[in-house]
Amino acid sequence: MTKPIRIDFVSDVSCPWCIIGLQGLEEALERAKDVVAADIHFQPFELNPNMAPEGQNIVEHIGQKYGSTPEQSAANRDAIRQRAAQVGFTMKTSEQSRIYNTFDAHRLLHWAGIEGRQAPLKHALFDAYFTHGQSPADHAVLVEAAEKAGLDKAQALEVLTSGRYGAEVREAERQWQAAGINSVPAVIINQKYLISGGQPPEAFEEALRSIASEAA
Repeated sequence: MTKPIRIDFVSDVSCPWCIIGLQGLEEALERAKDVVAADIHFQPFELNPNMAPEGQNIVEHIGQKYGSTPEQSAANRDAIRQRAAQVGFTMKTSEQSRIYNTFDAHRLLHWAGIEGRQAPLKHALFDAYFTHGQSPADHAVLVEAAEKAGLDKAQALEVLTSGRYGAEVREAERQWQAAGINSVPAVIINQKYLISGGQPPEAFEEALRSIASEAA
């Protein structure tokens, strides 16, 4: 008998480890479907809340934020691309990639949650940014992602241009920060168990089975 579980997946659409973690989690859920049935809620987290809409070159940004050299940045991107490939995701970041503001993407994800299409939109946004190099701050890109996720284009554009759900996203961000979440991805199961980072499927599966066993 499967156990219903709630998963809060706190992440940013410009976080490479978040898509790696999501792919790993989803594979683990498929492997562990004999014991758990998950309801996933995507929660907002902004890695760069003060980023200008036009963004910043990734090498320049990583250098300023972490002190990484261009060579270190390139090596890190290569390692992340390999990890992403291992979980079936194509990541095409380069020294020309940019870091963007993601607040509007989170507003759209909030709406998608109401519409029951949050997971497909999350994947569409990851694809747009990491695979196709598109800006998650660009409303045209966001509307296209919404359409790919099965959402209404006109409604998506209205959400974006109206500023709707801004207060809700800010409040959710504050709540998760107050709960001690300061890095992503953070996977919270049944509002009790925390799994941090872009873990491989095996680690997620082990945790899921352990939690299901404890619940039983």
